[in-house]
Amino acid sequence: MLATDQLPEDEQARPQALIMLTGLYLFLLLVSIGSYGQPIALFGLMLEDTAARIFIAANSLCCLYLFLGLWQRQLLTWYLLLSYNLFEIANTLVTLVWLPRQELERVQGAPVDQLSLVITNLATVAAIAWVSHLIYRRRELFTNRSPYLFFNG
Repeated sequence: MLATDQLPEDEQARPQALIMLTGLYLFLLLVSIGSYGQPIALFGLMLEDTAARIFIAANSLCCLYLFLGLWQRQLLTWYLLLSYNLFEIANTLVTLVWLPRQELERVQGAPVDQLSLVITNLATVAAIAWVSHLIYRRRELFTNRSPYLFFNG
């Protein structure tokens, strides 16, 4: 019987951390697809209608690539995950500071508690930073050096 490290890459046991990350980004993909047509905040601006649809479609494609790249253990995905998470952190913080609460209330059609808004956004930033830290520390899991998702050429 061969040791696990002697098996071909596609037959090696998938580490628990990679399974969880893959599931997380599948969840983010589904959330992104599910929000299609809804207004979305982007760097302090509220995107609505066509602009929101275009942004959510692009975000969904990014999440799809990240999910498939995690599934394929692609090294390029390691860099893209860290970049995407940095983008999400920056977007959350800028939107928290620059988007007026009144704009959120207008889009939501209900009052927004400022303290709850701050706490949930900062908790989101902390969660993304924690996931990014885990991704950064587990670079060795990304063993597929091919720049292509479906070809090893």
